[in-house]
Amino acid sequence: MRKAAFESVSRGCGFGFLAIACFMMGMSDPRAIFQTGGILTLIMVLVLLAKARYALTQDYKRTEMWLMLPKDFRPPERYAQWAASTVLRDAYFTFAKYTAFTSIVMWVIALIFGVTLGSWKPNPA
Repeated sequence: MRKAAFESVSRGCGFGFLAIACFMMGMSDPRAIFQTGGILTLIMVLVLLAKARYALTQDYKRTEMWLMLPKDFRPPERYAQWAASTVLRDAYFTFAKYTAFTSIVMWVIALIFGVTLGSWKPNPA
């Protein structure tokens, strides 16, 4: 179950990072690129934390993780809700932690670009 949960959440995060990267590629200023990436990954952290909270009450039969599991590897129904919600919550928290770290790195890079390029101004011709 854990492998299926992490695969399901990583797929969703991969699509989220693809969208963030595409949005970042549309910028021209290096500082703005990484500020935008930091903001969007921070939003992604908040979404992952909300999904982790919702995982406790979500019907386990309606999750992608449950559909990925072969029928012979599924736990008995009386334990399935607890097991599925616990594993999914752990996966969401793990990916929220990685995404938060990525957001911090992007903010630090934006700060470095702001400090180094902030004082640079082109000479008017």
